[in-house]
This record gives sequence, C-alpha cells and structure tokens, in this order.
Amino acid sequence: MADLIVQIKNLSKAFTYKKVLDDVSLNVCMGENLVVFGRSGTGKSVLLKCIIGLLRPDAGEIYIDMQNVLRMSEKELNEIRKQIGFLFQSGALYDSMSVRENLSFPLIRNFKFSKKEVTDKVMHTLELVDLIEAVDKMPSELSGGMRKRIALARTIITEPKLMLYDEPTTGLDPLTTKEISELILDLQKKLNMTSIVVTHDLICASIIADRAIFLKDAKIMYQGTIEELTSSKDKFLQNFFSTDIIKA
Repeated sequence: MADLIVQIKNLSKAFTYKKVLDDVSLNVCMGENLVVFGRSGTGKSVLLKCIIGLLRPDAGEIYIDMQNVLRMSEKELNEIRKQIGFLFQSGALYDSMSVRENLSFPLIRNFKFSKKEVTDKVMHTLELVDLIEAVDKMPSELSGGMRKRIALARTIITEPKLMLYDEPTTGLDPLTTKEISELILDLQKKLNMTSIVVTHDLICASIIADRAIFLKDAKIMYQGTIEELTSSKDKFLQNFFSTDIIKA
C-alpha cells in the first residue's frame, strides 16, 4: 500500500440525470503510467478533474499520497496541487505572454523563488523539451507540436510527483504524436513522475502505457496492458480499436 500515489474508492459523479462515473475504484502506483480509454462523454476527463479537485464527486473517496483530498480545506488542496501537473487538451498557454512568461508564471504564483532561480528553472525546463530557442517567442509564433512541448514544459516546471494528461496529442499528425508521446515518457523517467493519461490515441497509448483501463457505461469495464486490450476477443473492444475513434 505504501507505493500507491492515487487511490480512488467507489467514485460516482452525475450531471443532471446522466451518470458519468458509477462506483469507480482505482489504484495507481508510484512511477506507473496509466492510460484511460473510453468513448467521448464517458467520464474520462471528469475522472481527472475529480482527482485534482476541479470537480467534486457525488460519492466516493480520493486519496493522493494517502491523504483524502475530499476532506481538505481549500488551502490544503492548493498545497497538494503543487505536487500535481495537469496538461489540458488545449495546452492552455496564455497567448498574451511569451514562452518565458508562461513558464515563469506558476513558479512566481505558487513558490518563493528568486529571479535567478526562476530564470534557471525556465531555461533548464526548456532544455528538457528541446526548445530553448523559443524562450522569447509568443505562442502564436509556435507550431502545434511546439505549443504542446511548451505546455508540457510549463506543467513539469514545478516538478510534480503526479501528472494528469487530458488528450495530450489531440490535433497532431502521427509523427508529432510519436515525438510528444516519447517526450512524455522520457520526462516521466527523468523526473520520476507518475502519470494518468486520458487519450483516444493508440499511438500515444502504446508508447506511454504500463497499464490501461477502459471506461464504459460509467464503469471500468476493461483493464490490462495495451496488447491485452487491443488483442481482446471482446466485440466492443475489437470495434473500438479498429476504427478511427482511436485517433480522434
């Protein structure tokens, strides 16, 4: 139990009359990369938002590092969020800020680093994603793949223990998808992070995943390795992994 970083017990969440998570239980071990599959609207992103406290579930418990986040005060929740990185599907870069300013923002807002420490961290993190030359560019000057790299850099600059990815390769061509997925895996190993990755993208999942789960009808209906899920004789899984939905 000591090596668990995330424990989810009997989690349920509904919007109006539609239940998107129904009694979901899940453990994630330190250093593990877990991929979450499912059709659109099946609660994948809701699961991530519940973990980080952006949404409150209707029932259940969520533990991060053995601490129940649903019983925390806002101040305590903000402290544990400093250990969690969340890469939104859009990247969520501030268009009015340069790359340097985008990366500096979470350091200045949440920590007490000196100006030199902030600069050093920004340059070191850009080096990790191989984009030092973009430090004074604006987001509008970057390609889609570069924007993903910068968004990833801004998320890891605080050195989180747990990373949550919401469709990290959406809108990218297969080659860039492969590059971003390999970068995510490389950074996870270098920084000793745990990752939960919501994706439709089989290229991404095949590179990243140690284990995968599949949400269907608001429950975890299938779980295993990518090979076990993609080679399953189950008709639903065969249909899912044989269609273009995996590269949405």
